[in-house]
Amino acid sequence: MLKFLMRWSGATGDEATIFEWLAAAGQENIIIFFSQIMIIVGIGVFLALTFYRASYGRYWNEAWFSEYAINARVAWFFQELPSLLFAMAALYMYGSELTIPRFIAFIMFAGHYYQRSMIYPFLINGGKKTAPHLFLSALAFCSYNGYIQAFYHVKFANFAPTHAFNIFSQIGIVLFLTGLIINIHSDSILRNLRQPGETGYKIPYGGMFEYVSAANFFGEILEWFGYALYCQTWPAVAFALFTLCNLGPRASQHHQYYVKKFDNYPKDRRILIPLFY
Repeated sequence: MLKFLMRWSGATGDEATIFEWLAAAGQENIIIFFSQIMIIVGIGVFLALTFYRASYGRYWNEAWFSEYAINARVAWFFQELPSLLFAMAALYMYGSELTIPRFIAFIMFAGHYYQRSMIYPFLINGGKKTAPHLFLSALAFCSYNGYIQAFYHVKFANFAPTHAFNIFSQIGIVLFLTGLIINIHSDSILRNLRQPGETGYKIPYGGMFEYVSAANFFGEILEWFGYALYCQTWPAVAFALFTLCNLGPRASQHHQYYVKKFDNYPKDRRILIPLFY
């Protein structure tokens, strides 16, 4: 099995140590290999979340070791930060190799994670605590994904000089920006549902919440599919698919929660994709 994985990554399979394997495969092939593994893991995550509810947010007290749960602001800041740090490291090490198409891909990824690590955590009003194992899994994912996205698109992405101006790239940029706006706006709606001192959950209204129960998730999925359409690379496609696999089942759980809790929940509101699902 180990030799199969080594050969899959571009090495010969005869390497004796991990360092020999990394050297034989080369960084670009290793990143593509990690991206393909992410897709496989994403399918596993989808299946797991289809049958088991993710113990975060409103369900945080159901999580393992919930007595050691971490403050929401602290958890969000530290778990999202690695993606931004890897982006900055790639820029520092290989910034001289940036072209306009690579720079646009970099700005998409780094811009999102700047907002998620440097702005979003400090806007959280209270917020449910994060279980330690969920914090560590998010930290590991942002490190893993931050590395493959940043280093591949700054150093290796083979974009044509006119890549940013073709129709698919332009559509990808529009989808990414639209998703980013929807995501930020939906987070703002959720943040301001309760007045100071209020507890409990309310039905969100406004923006894309008029159409779907998980408007914030819809925005994030749209972002990364736009990013994938722009980049058209293994790392970007893997990230988009993983995001869908991770957020899709959670959106369904949110929708079911709202429908059961509120008798007056809008009957025509979809789960995740306006008009369709």
